[in-house]
Amino acid sequence: MGRKKKEQTSMPIVNPNAAGIDVGSRSHFVAVGQRAEDVREFGVYSDELQALCLWLKEKGVTAVALESTGTYWQNLFIALLDHGLNPILVSGKFTKNVQGKKTDVQDCQYIQKMHTMGLLPASYQPSAEVEQLRQYTRHRQSLIESGADCIKKMQKAMRQMNIRLDIAISDVTGQSGKAIVQAIIAGKTDAKYLASLANYKIQKSKEELERALTGIWKAEYVMELKHSFELYEFYHQKVAECDAAIEVLLEKQIEDNEKKDGEQRPKMERTERKKQNKNRPKMDIERLAFQLTGGIDLSKIDGVSGQTLLSIISEVGTEVDKFPTAKQFASWLRLAPNNRKTGGKVMSSHTPKRKNRLSLALQRAANVIGNNLKEGALHQFFVRIKIKKGYMEAVVATARKLAVIIWNMLSKKEQYQPTEDAAYTEKLKAQTIKNMQRKLKRLNISPEELVFN
Repeated sequence: MGRKKKEQTSMPIVNPNAAGIDVGSRSHFVAVGQRAEDVREFGVYSDELQALCLWLKEKGVTAVALESTGTYWQNLFIALLDHGLNPILVSGKFTKNVQGKKTDVQDCQYIQKMHTMGLLPASYQPSAEVEQLRQYTRHRQSLIESGADCIKKMQKAMRQMNIRLDIAISDVTGQSGKAIVQAIIAGKTDAKYLASLANYKIQKSKEELERALTGIWKAEYVMELKHSFELYEFYHQKVAECDAAIEVLLEKQIEDNEKKDGEQRPKMERTERKKQNKNRPKMDIERLAFQLTGGIDLSKIDGVSGQTLLSIISEVGTEVDKFPTAKQFASWLRLAPNNRKTGGKVMSSHTPKRKNRLSLALQRAANVIGNNLKEGALHQFFVRIKIKKGYMEAVVATARKLAVIIWNMLSKKEQYQPTEDAAYTEKLKAQTIKNMQRKLKRLNISPEELVFN
């Protein structure tokens, strides 16, 4: 008797009329099947995107998967939506496993095949309102970063003249710093006069300020200082314009939500505002976030500043319900460990290095919790992880805890209830005892066998 043929199992077809698109900067490769004639290349101009959509409709396509490559996918995604082709956005980590030499044709066919079998999970895609707010906020952050580069150039120009304003005054763009820089630009070089412009709150003495402001005056560096300062002022003017546009957009979203729900959003009770830095949004962001979230006060969370609030409502808005669990939300933020298991055993575990913008904002908040706060359960948690695993692990772990808190507050409509220090200590003690009992049981050791000298 001959050998029995191996039984072949095939994957079920989930999306029978699926297409896959390999997104590029100059062209898009589209596959509606696995044959050579099932693949076509389209350009990126608006008329070519329309032609792409019409071709897919002619082929009877009802579902499309495309890779989130840079920003090149955005206009294509909108065009596919407008034509009712049910597009999903897929992370590159799910589409990079093409065997052999990679080509654009192979990539789009691989995406098409995987989507046909329903093996490509859709990435989070925000609503149009959140997307608009996201673009404003990201542009705002870019302007702030450009302004920060100008500060570095200002400090460099002064250092080259041995003007050490950065040592004498912590913030060279604060009230005192700006007054001194403007005087230098205007041609004032007398150290005593420059020192007299400093605010009385400056901790350094007038004598030390004079020493710091005595330098070697050079026209080329004064010009560099002047241009850098003017650019800094320009960028922050544009930040203010961004803030005005964001405020208008948030007010409109709140108004639209009130019309949709048929009731007014709750008013916010005024409490003592947390200390904010100069990059704080030029609006009542606490009130706006409070009303946008239907009365959930995210500003009560330790370490959450106005900037962090703006990042939360612009990156995810109130759409955390698109993530079924807090763990999935943390995973989307790339704050959850990427565990690889086999046979029920964890073979490797690491947190992805690449973070999204909300993740970075939460890590900045975690830094505040660890460095600036002196009490509270979150601070205790930070310190415990820091001692156990190191500073960076503490930052990521605390950011992950903040993400879980935010998810619970927004999805369950719960207010923040901070754990008291004593309660946290008791909880930690109970957890430690439980872990020890589990270890003793694993080792088959009874409590009576333990002997303490």
